Amino acid sequence: MIDFIIVFILLLVVTQKLLASLSKKFAFFDKSLMQKLYWYHLFFFGIYYLYTLYNPSDSKQYYLVAQNAGEEWSLFFESGTKFVSFVAIPFVSMGFSYLTMMLVCSWFGYIGFVYAYLYFRENIPIDIKIFKRYNLLTVLLFLPNMHFWTVSLGKGSLIFMGLMLFTYAVKFPQKRIVTLLIGGFFVYMVRPHVMLFVLVGVMIGLLTGRGKLTTGVKILILAMSLGFLFAASNSILAVAKLENSENVVDDFEQFSEKRSVGLSESAGSGVDMSSYALPFKFFTFWFRPLFIDSPSLLGVFSSLENLIYLLLFAKILNRGFIRFIRKAPYMVKMSAIVFLLTSFAMTFVMSNLGIIMRQKSMVMYFGFFVIYYFLAQKEFNKRQQQKQRAYEMALIPNP
Repeated sequence: MIDFIIVFILLLVVTQKLLASLSKKFAFFDKSLMQKLYWYHLFFFGIYYLYTLYNPSDSKQYYLVAQNAGEEWSLFFESGTKFVSFVAIPFVSMGFSYLTMMLVCSWFGYIGFVYAYLYFRENIPIDIKIFKRYNLLTVLLFLPNMHFWTVSLGKGSLIFMGLMLFTYAVKFPQKRIVTLLIGGFFVYMVRPHVMLFVLVGVMIGLLTGRGKLTTGVKILILAMSLGFLFAASNSILAVAKLENSENVVDDFEQFSEKRSVGLSESAGSGVDMSSYALPFKFFTFWFRPLFIDSPSLLGVFSSLENLIYLLLFAKILNRGFIRFIRKAPYMVKMSAIVFLLTSFAMTFVMSNLGIIMRQKSMVMYFGFFVIYYFLAQKEFNKRQQQKQRAYEMALIPNP
């Protein structure tokens, strides 16, 4: 227990120094909000730990593997599941208990939320109210399901941190190259195929979106992205065992079908998505479980959150959004592409609502960012029109 207390205090000090540094660097940074988010995130760490005491959890297996690794640390340095144990081995070798290791990974997840906040606020300075009283960004940051799946020893906390670091850094890659590389490293090592979607999103966003990056920087990013994709192509295809495939499309369909059946049979919350039309597959991945699907207390809470998702997405179902996305900045288009590509891939292999809840936590913020930007653009245009009308009224002489 002493190791937990020491690490708890150490992480608290490091967090305070990080927040103080960011508040000096960014005038918009709300240190108080981030401190509240820290304790909120730790609250879910406690809930998840209690959950693992009475339910199966991959975190137990990751810790056990790290505990028995001995001096074979280097053998675990490969993308995918082994990488989680690779991260844990140095900490476990220092005597960290399972509880302490969970705390460390929970902190990694919290770092993801800090940089998610920067990702939103740096690009969208306008506050948006929903239901006429709640700040949208605050609501998004405090969504329970997002925290529940990013507080444990596992892929969720590591990839969420990596995605948010990378996305924050890609706005000014030449100034944030270290953050960009660290974020990209974690995303690639945890899920190489997600790194593929991110880079495709970056390239399409740069080529089609508006932005302030110079032509030279755009060319550099595109060249680096293409170079990485070429070098890592075998690793990415190996996720679905397609590195030696002669017909990637057909073999991927077979892999997807087997994977979907396997996940459906692995738990009691399976859904047969194989016969669904693509729009309904997306609906299932983004918005289910809903109340009619919820077999447990966790499912009920997830249904409430999914209802919020559904209400938010309903705000972009209009012609104005189509006009907006066509002329959107590259950060918006990048986010939209990453969100859609990842969702598309997941709908072919996910058929268990419990796993869907966990997997979609890593990509939902990309969709939220697009919605938030759209609503902020509408609010900005509204304010500009009001200013213009006020200016015109001021020019009209009194009779």
